[in-house]
Amino acid sequence: MAPPEASTLEILRTHSLASVAGREIERLILGGEIPAGSRINEQALADRLGISRGPVREAIRGLERSGLVVTVINQGSYVRKVSAAEALELYDLRALITGEACATIAANPPPGALARLKALTGAMAEAATADDAQRYYGLNLDFHAALLEAGAGPRAQRIYADLGNELHLFRRRALVAPENMRESNREHAAILAALRSRDPDAARRVGETHIRNGKRRFAASTPAAENDQGPPQAATGGEPGHARPTPDPPRRRAPRIARRR
Repeated sequence: MAPPEASTLEILRTHSLASVAGREIERLILGGEIPAGSRINEQALADRLGISRGPVREAIRGLERSGLVVTVINQGSYVRKVSAAEALELYDLRALITGEACATIAANPPPGALARLKALTGAMAEAATADDAQRYYGLNLDFHAALLEAGAGPRAQRIYADLGNELHLFRRRALVAPENMRESNREHAAILAALRSRDPDAARRVGETHIRNGKRRFAASTPAAENDQGPPQAATGGEPGHARPTPDPPRRRAPRIARRR
């Protein structure tokens, strides 16, 4: 029997590896290398990362809690595929959280917060001018993370991050067009101006408006055919994050024919 110290070290090692694996799997999903709706191959990921399947499995459970992955009982885990209808609802929730964060900052800006937001807005302007959608998108994520860091508590930040994780692929596509990047950054500048004015009501309005305009840009970039619910295995039901597969229709039994004696 292993001494308690050895068991503790093994637990710590597993959690550490799971954390690293989680970040890498998240990167693969958000980068599109593991597409939405596809099944996650634990063994292939373990081989790729050079670790055992245990930490990979734990990492996948963490991604399930954050909304990126859905697990189907007896079938495995899949990258969650958010429907267009669900995405629109997520935008509405993000709008409320963003508006509240902006109002909080305007009422009492934390030291350095406005300077950081100004620097990010300037960097996004450069990226938009260069039509560098990838750089713009990363800076855009940093801008919104900075807003939440300055104007919301840890729990609100986690909720916002989870909502953002589910929307990453949609948001990235909505900002590819150069005119969308420039429009988005004009809204960032308006948020910054409202924060500087120390007017919480105005800051709330422009913060919410920015997210709702993002919702409009998303809707304009989304074909109607994408308004589906993802893979059939991820049908709703059961415990949160553990969807039940859709049952097959009952089979009819053939009629029994009585034998003549």
